[in-house]
Amino acid sequence: MTAPQDLYELGDAPELGSVPRQMYASLIRRERYGQPVDAFRTEVVDVPPVRRGQVLVKVMAAGVNYNNVWAALGQPLDVIGARQKAGATEDFHIGGSDLSGVVWAVGEGVSGVRLGDEVVVLACRWDESAEDIRLGGDPAASVSQRVWGYEENYGSFAQFAVVDDYMCHPKPARLSWASAACYMATAATAYRQLFGWDPHTVRPGDPVLVWGGAGGLGSIAIQLVRHVGGIPVAVVSSPERGEFCMRLGAKGWIDRREFDHWGRMPDTTDEAAMSRWLSGARAFGRRFWEVLGERRNPRIVLEHSGADTIPTSIYLCDNAGMVVICGGTTGYNGDVDLRFLWMRQKRLQGSHVASAREAREVTRLIDQGIIDPCLSRTFPFDEIGLAHQLIHDNRHPAGNMAVLVNAAE
Repeated sequence: MTAPQDLYELGDAPELGSVPRQMYASLIRRERYGQPVDAFRTEVVDVPPVRRGQVLVKVMAAGVNYNNVWAALGQPLDVIGARQKAGATEDFHIGGSDLSGVVWAVGEGVSGVRLGDEVVVLACRWDESAEDIRLGGDPAASVSQRVWGYEENYGSFAQFAVVDDYMCHPKPARLSWASAACYMATAATAYRQLFGWDPHTVRPGDPVLVWGGAGGLGSIAIQLVRHVGGIPVAVVSSPERGEFCMRLGAKGWIDRREFDHWGRMPDTTDEAAMSRWLSGARAFGRRFWEVLGERRNPRIVLEHSGADTIPTSIYLCDNAGMVVICGGTTGYNGDVDLRFLWMRQKRLQGSHVASAREAREVTRLIDQGIIDPCLSRTFPFDEIGLAHQLIHDNRHPAGNMAVLVNAAE
């Protein structure tokens, strides 16, 4: 085997099984924290070591998600500072929590993949020796669980990536590199939200309210709900996005701009303010009934927007139904009138990323053509910052986005 060069241009690589010393990567540094379009810069860094149980993946394409908007801003978490406080030495962050690529080298003890395998990656990483996992706990809920490419460094916005072998799943053969790279974070997250919290799994006939229906998470959720016979109703910010949701199988859509009661709930002792808020929440509920065509409330509400919408979600959710939340893009203060929660026996459930089983199951649905990954736009490697800026400004197209890394198209 020929000794590898120190550095290869994007699209090139050493012989299969070889690890180069350096690679190109799109980096965030603390001095560049701010607008995403300015935070990312392409630089050359060392390739991280491939340890036991790990694989080196030649990244063909990478997905774009909201988490690295936060990384670029440096808030609500300074990801570089947090890692340095824990002992890390790197003064940079390589983001990216989705990829499609080729297994290029394997460490000792790897059995799940082989050299040359085409894979996609779930960015949920845990310590398989953690006590809670060894005692039978869900690895995705382990105290050791971290999001690779956000909480952990050396994500997919690089020429090569090192991941644990259990993070790898077979790339759907029918998909392009870009389409395969764009879906896992959103699809696996939505799948766990909708089917991971028994007995509140979507059943035939269940009305389901999907916030951000035209986004990456929502576009997958609508299809999953429809696939099992549920009735998805999307919340969007424009008629164009509403029509996009209809094409995916939504029963209908609600334009959130028609309502103005968003934000934190007023103090329940302020009768006038509560009356105004309830008037807005009830109007939203009536609109949901109109779209659904009957007076039924959603059995499940798929949430991720957080502070602005949680009060309405809890209010609108059906008796003994569930609001399941995986994020807080409008803020982390979730106000809840507890009377609606306990007297109507509702459930507020947190949900984070997914297990390996859930990732594999949703990948099979995509591989079978049942679920469309909804790739809407593909960027070149040097426009990673622009892609995240569009998300930050809410100017991104409906669906999911990807970046070409080593792939030409």
